[in-house]
Amino acid sequence: MSEQMHLIGFYMHSPINHSAMSWTDPEDGRLDGMASFDHWKKLARTLERGCFDAAFFADTPGGYDWYRDSLDDYVRYGVCWPSHDPMALMGVMLAETEHLGLALTLSTSGSHPYTTVRRLSTLDYMSGGRVGWNIVSGHLRAEHRALGAEQLQHDERYDHADEYMDVCYALWNGIKPGAILADRERGLYADPEKIDVIDFQGDYFRCRGVPPVLPSAQGRPVLFQAGSSGRGQKFALKHADVVFAIQPQAAAMTKFVKKLGETAETEGRKDTPKVTFGLQCILGGTEEEAKAHQKEIADRIPIDAALNRMSGTMGVDFSRLELDSRLADNTTEASQGMLMALANMAGDGNATVRDAARLFGASTGMPQVVGTPEQVADELEHLWRSSGCHGFNLTPTTSNSSVEEFVDEVVPLLQKKGIYRTEYTGKTFAENVMA
Repeated sequence: MSEQMHLIGFYMHSPINHSAMSWTDPEDGRLDGMASFDHWKKLARTLERGCFDAAFFADTPGGYDWYRDSLDDYVRYGVCWPSHDPMALMGVMLAETEHLGLALTLSTSGSHPYTTVRRLSTLDYMSGGRVGWNIVSGHLRAEHRALGAEQLQHDERYDHADEYMDVCYALWNGIKPGAILADRERGLYADPEKIDVIDFQGDYFRCRGVPPVLPSAQGRPVLFQAGSSGRGQKFALKHADVVFAIQPQAAAMTKFVKKLGETAETEGRKDTPKVTFGLQCILGGTEEEAKAHQKEIADRIPIDAALNRMSGTMGVDFSRLELDSRLADNTTEASQGMLMALANMAGDGNATVRDAARLFGASTGMPQVVGTPEQVADELEHLWRSSGCHGFNLTPTTSNSSVEEFVDEVVPLLQKKGIYRTEYTGKTFAENVMA
């Protein structure tokens, strides 16, 4: 466990973040924000004021097409549709801030590693080392259909992603110290003897060329990964600086951190990755007010909207299942870790499809911390201390109002407890998030 709690804002570039139908809330500004850079600039300033490590963007290219084998409900209810590219926000939010990191989800199925390195590392270099990459192996069927690409089976996706990362590392490490001369008098920019010509020939990828971008102040982007299954966790231990996970309650969080540490030791990794858990905080002036708001969030979500998102994420058409059947009795080639986490949401593994859909629609499976600012601060401390995690990815209920509410009302309480920074100590994303 770190000496202080770390917080990361968790968002999407769509009409919602992780609560279906949030765009219908009069307090939500996302629909207008999708057409305005000012919305995202304000969010960046608010997060930096709250000393967050970063804004972290999930992404769902292609959308959700498993439910009823259709995209209709995905479009009908605005369940992450339209799915705008979060890359467009990165430069804007980085330029608006001095310390805040920006982490972006990019699939290893969606582009060539050379292109990914070029896009991310350009921003990383220009921002002084404040970029992160959430590596996903491409579990969304709709993404592959949209790209006209073949979708690999679960474990092979990670073999493919391992090779993808091999290319990235070669490009990141290809410019040696002293390579850049920038000698105006002699007209010499770089020493080719100190710059590798990458010649990679693999089972999935080929790449020949020199690194396209100079190393940033942190060397390369901070790497996030969310693999929770056996093969996915091995991939995370091989590559991730930070592992992001969703677990349904405190006991499961503790078990996850412990298991990751044990697996890291087995795999020979000395420095276990930091672990952040997804949470959604719902504030109220009183506990009753907060619980009433929690109910409002759940009640406004049509069951088809919730099932559309859960089906797409997990690779199961839940329209074919009885709503009151046990979730654990179903299998998927998609997000196996998420399936098991939701099945155990009550602690006994007996959650039904209906139970899971209600939680998934409201917070995409992330536990909700509900109460007054004091109660929320206390529960965050409890979860942090009891689990031994590094911190939390916090998804808002409304944009940007609930983010501002958290920064104004909860962050000062965490700082007063002495468990949360009052100022940034590092210059790069890596220095801040790994502290």
